[in-house]
Amino acid sequence: MQVTVVVPTFNEAPNVAELVQRIAASAHGYEVDVLFVDDSTDDTPRVIEKVAASAPILVRLIHRTDKAGGLSGAVTTGIREAASDVCVVMDGDLQHPPEDIARLVTRYRRGDVDLVVASRYTEDGQSDGLDGGSRVLVSRGSTMLTKAMFPIRLKDVTDPMTGFFLVDRGALDLAQLKPRGFKILLEILAREPLRVAEIPFAFAARHAGESKASFGQGLSFILQLTALRFGKMSLFALIGAFGAVANLAIVWLLSFNGVGNTMSMILAAEITILANFLLQERFVFQDMRAEASGVFSRFAKSFAFNNVELIVRIPLTALMISTWHLSVVIATAITLIAAFVVRFLFHSLVVYAPRRGSVRKPSPATRLVEELDRQSLSPGEL
Repeated sequence: MQVTVVVPTFNEAPNVAELVQRIAASAHGYEVDVLFVDDSTDDTPRVIEKVAASAPILVRLIHRTDKAGGLSGAVTTGIREAASDVCVVMDGDLQHPPEDIARLVTRYRRGDVDLVVASRYTEDGQSDGLDGGSRVLVSRGSTMLTKAMFPIRLKDVTDPMTGFFLVDRGALDLAQLKPRGFKILLEILAREPLRVAEIPFAFAARHAGESKASFGQGLSFILQLTALRFGKMSLFALIGAFGAVANLAIVWLLSFNGVGNTMSMILAAEITILANFLLQERFVFQDMRAEASGVFSRFAKSFAFNNVELIVRIPLTALMISTWHLSVVIATAITLIAAFVVRFLFHSLVVYAPRRGSVRKPSPATRLVEELDRQSLSPGEL
């Protein structure tokens, strides 16, 4: 059996030689090659090439410049370019012991599963390599949240957040994956009806270098989970909710520092419109940007629409209050809900519409329906 070990790396130069040596030494009863998919900004690519020249096994390197999809995008690229259909995905920091690859392969060889997960939370699994009680708490909490969001798909999986697993590429529809953030296993489990088994493993301490965990990764996970569970529209709403909270905070801060009420509201609105656009570009419509007009054109359309919407919504709210005698809270809620739907449709169908002259695409309405269908999962699949 041929096995390709896919290793996404970001500034992991001190770990490369040790990782390759241990992968080669632990391969018994199967042939193995290693594919590094590297997004590094240091000399990691040069170190990989140096190690590859003298390694006892085949070592290949894909150094990405666009870094699309983050770590999940790197893993998807690696699986797509792997020399074998049997792919083992693992981190490059040696917290995933290379010696356990053989156990993943052994379990897969029974022939009754498509995916084997190395779990920290089953049987004799251990998570001692997590740095401190806060990371243990975050790991456990995020795992519980994820399983609660996908109770059927993840009912037999104790560690859907692990980055260490074996997958049969032939069982995947790579075109249906929407890689983003750093939890590619969650993406695969949520979107693909696979036969899954687990083996326990001990999550080790880092061999060298620093952890890449950050607040940004935590935010990326929340956005990824929201998109998987509820679809693109709910992710759009989540970013809008963040924007609303930020808007209030900016108004308070400016007013507290002596800026007039009207100017505070205008500045807060413009700042949050800009921030929302950047977040939508990164997390909501990232898969539609390639076919759409340029970024400055997209921003101009979004900025203009949001300002027009703001100008229209405020007097409309006042009119509803005076005509229908609604409370300000109810009238504001109605106009906000209506504005959200219209805003989402405008961005989906206009801001990110395919450029003229490109290959003929389905109508905007058809494309929206198809996109929503791909981005969300039906209750029966959860």
